[in-house]
Amino acid sequence: MHALFEVSDTLNMPFECFYSRSDTGTFPIRPHWHYFSEMIYVLEGTALIYDNHISYKVPAGSFIFLHPKTIHSIYGVDDKPIKSAVIKFDINKLSATPSYSPKLTNIIKSGADNQMQIYFPPDSEEAKNCKKLFLNCIEELEKKSYGYDLLIQANLYNIMMIIIRKWQENGFSFENDIYKKDTSYDIDNITEYIDQHINEHLEVADIAELCGISYSCFAKKFKRMYGFSCKEYIERFKIFKVEDYLLFTDFDLNYISQETGYADCSHMIKQFKKYRGITPKQFRTKGGSQ
Repeated sequence: MHALFEVSDTLNMPFECFYSRSDTGTFPIRPHWHYFSEMIYVLEGTALIYDNHISYKVPAGSFIFLHPKTIHSIYGVDDKPIKSAVIKFDINKLSATPSYSPKLTNIIKSGADNQMQIYFPPDSEEAKNCKKLFLNCIEELEKKSYGYDLLIQANLYNIMMIIIRKWQENGFSFENDIYKKDTSYDIDNITEYIDQHINEHLEVADIAELCGISYSCFAKKFKRMYGFSCKEYIERFKIFKVEDYLLFTDFDLNYISQETGYADCSHMIKQFKKYRGITPKQFRTKGGSQ
């Protein structure tokens, strides 16, 4: 199974949105798996998609939602080219839910466990309503205008709500165990905890303990899953948070260092220069352009 694994960099790229054609690049897509979710909306032709050995014939105007860690592959059913809109995203980055609702990540996991619907045919309201959302995600990522990432996330929330509401129509319910999982963490959703506590002093050993596994086992699994050691993930995520403060606020460096969990301002400056090649002050002066 290791040979089937597709590496992803969800820290730097929490989502990818692009067009795919079967007559360009590598096709068919051989069996593989990854830690991120994937959605495929077929625009032209018909794709034959296998997900955990179940086959789906996906014609133009329909889409399929592939859960994380499922083995899937894509083939053609005839000689006609297939054009698709593809979105890959880290479900853990979509964590904002109202207080009365369980976390989106736990809802999706429960949907996978209960084998809820993942294919939405051309004549379904779900497929009709989602097409524009798929295309808008690709357009926003291509243009990268101000706030593009927020609009893409909004579109992803919209698509996920459409899917979950369809599950509810088909009998899916928010059981108590889904709510109970909101206070627990494992290797699949631990980055959500890191993101929420980035302004604190985080120790890898403590994070491993939260997941209920040994330090050495956690370190190996985390690096395999996210492409970085947990310590480096934390360091890089802090840099992203510092950049946001520098670009969108006028807070001084001392305040920013406190809010991003650094021991002091000088340490923050040193780490920022290590990863970005310039000081925070230079970065702010240039407006983020390098």
